[in-house]
Amino acid sequence: MASVPVASEIEVLDLRHFSARQLRPLLEREADAWRERLRWDYSSSTELLLQYLESRILTGFVALDRGCVCGYTFCVFEGIKAVIGDAFAAGHRTMSDADATRALLVPMLELLRHTPGVDRVESQLLLYDAGEFADLFPGPEFTVYPRLFLECALDGRASLKLRGAATADAAGLSGVGPELALAQWTPTDYQAAAELIHACYVGHSDALINDQYRSLHGSLRFLHNIVRFPGCGIFEASFSWMLRERRSGALVGMVLCSRVGAKVAHITQLCIAQAYRGRGLGRGLLERSAKSLRHAGFEAITLTVTEGNEQAVRLYERFGFTLRHRFDAMVLEPQFKQR
Repeated sequence: MASVPVASEIEVLDLRHFSARQLRPLLEREADAWRERLRWDYSSSTELLLQYLESRILTGFVALDRGCVCGYTFCVFEGIKAVIGDAFAAGHRTMSDADATRALLVPMLELLRHTPGVDRVESQLLLYDAGEFADLFPGPEFTVYPRLFLECALDGRASLKLRGAATADAAGLSGVGPELALAQWTPTDYQAAAELIHACYVGHSDALINDQYRSLHGSLRFLHNIVRFPGCGIFEASFSWMLRERRSGALVGMVLCSRVGAKVAHITQLCIAQAYRGRGLGRGLLERSAKSLRHAGFEAITLTVTEGNEQAVRLYERFGFTLRHRFDAMVLEPQFKQR
């Protein structure tokens, strides 16, 4: 692909022209930004991405400043959907990092608008503030959903009811009666967990952001990515809890947790079946996960939530989570896709 002039002294070239070695310094700077801004050790994701970059199979662009790599973006295709997986720039001599990132997003969006067979585009750029690229994702073509990156310190604050030692018993868990049993995640939980995720997101605003929630197949894929790949941290089965009916064995609630730093964990999923809501089970599962994390020496938990999901936001705020960062999820609606 020919270079695309964007501004003086910057070129945008096809990502596949570059090796992992050429991009490694930039990705390491990005990992530093994740660590500083979100307390997230991004090194595992960096190494996985470098493997894909070395294979030259990702669609994307690289920004050059006088021949030096200063930014990149890439997307992945899932059927009729394209996901802009990342966009990051740093070190341009005359442009801000945000403007250099913008110079990458412009050709990426133009490419996806005119890619045959792609009817949907999704993206969540966690390192950038909400509204940063509002002009690039305008309505009504795009719908933008502000999201919150929240953090809770595991320092014994009154908001955390960390009673006693963590056990695999449901006794004492908020809202749990003798008909329910609590246990840690095991690989046999895949199918039931995916079914619960799918059921919980029917008609939910987050299913507008991530269309994987809309089908069982998609929910299985989403769960597989959480458990097997480092994009949401390193999955921790010992801090992930499943709540089941004792008699039927049906899964009615779960909290899934990953390690994103030496002493920081991230809640990747919290689900309660519709029939069991309103009993405090969500808070109870958070308490149990927080208890086990605190006893293991973790200092904080983080999570993301859509700002419009007011019930969930209230739960997290009452629990003790505070805002660390506000970012956007962007979705290109299919009816506006140019053909």
